[in-house]
Amino acid sequence: MSEKILLSHGSGGQLSEQLIRDIFIRHFNNAELNKQGDSAIFQNQTQNSAFTTDSYIIDPIFFPGGDIGKLAVCGTINDLSVAGAYPAYLSAGFIIEEGLEIATLDKIVASMAAEAKNAGVSIVTGDTKVVNKGKADKLFINTAGIGYPEPAYQTMSTGNNIQPGDKIIINGDIGDHGIAVMIARENIYLRIPVKSDCASLNGLIKNMMDTTGKIRFMRDLTRGGLATVLAEIVKQQHFGISITEDAIPVKDEVKSACEMLGLDPLYLANEGKFITIAAPDVADSLCGDMRSHPLGENSHIIGEITGDPPGRVIMETEIGGHKIVNKLSGEQLPRIC
Repeated sequence: MSEKILLSHGSGGQLSEQLIRDIFIRHFNNAELNKQGDSAIFQNQTQNSAFTTDSYIIDPIFFPGGDIGKLAVCGTINDLSVAGAYPAYLSAGFIIEEGLEIATLDKIVASMAAEAKNAGVSIVTGDTKVVNKGKADKLFINTAGIGYPEPAYQTMSTGNNIQPGDKIIINGDIGDHGIAVMIARENIYLRIPVKSDCASLNGLIKNMMDTTGKIRFMRDLTRGGLATVLAEIVKQQHFGISITEDAIPVKDEVKSACEMLGLDPLYLANEGKFITIAAPDVADSLCGDMRSHPLGENSHIIGEITGDPPGRVIMETEIGGHKIVNKLSGEQLPRIC
């Protein structure tokens, strides 16, 4: 482990995993934290609850398709949702740099309020701190969320129910968020603009959980993108994953931007995309049902769980070859969420 924190420690890839394991889990060690799910599921006196938290430091704070406020609400709602919970309450903490225009803050908070209302959750508590000019970059936001797990799915985020033969479904095109932020940050012109996919997924996921009891696992595809999430799933497992490059939906304009910038869409952050692993006998019908929702219109089955080779993600490429898909090892784009 390096002696100093690097940007790559926040990428969601190998260095992030090492930092979490060697520092945070080593000191905070407890049964709930050690599961390393998107949300902690715990039992109180009357019912089970889900709890999660996330911080947002995106640059720029406004980007095509969203802003840091919308992102902060969607991201925490989605972490609860993919853990099989119904989001209910959020907190919001603001670290504001001296000199930020009041009108800018007002616009961002209004965006948060609108997204929370649309998603059916309430922002019920929060905190505000102001730091000296130059000690932050405009605005950082932390949101924490509480939700209530669907009993049939309260262990879904552990991945313990995944079986060989299960199918992997994605709810749409990957890479939109990463490219949208990049073009806004660098003021790059694209003939066909790309908008972030930033969205609250709880409505779509509720419909899916109501449809079938055979969803094995869900995970949203944020830092590190699709490749990193798949590599995390199979790590030290008795099964592997096979995916088909042609089946993974990527917009032509995102492909073009990636080629121009030297990026791989498999590793780009998304803020409205997630994968579902479902039993093979329900996968086709579930994918069809997902397409009836606005946030799942381009859902595809992109691969399956295999028995061999264990612990590996193998992708069949567009030209018919095969390659191993690993976790993100560096930092493709810093300050992306």
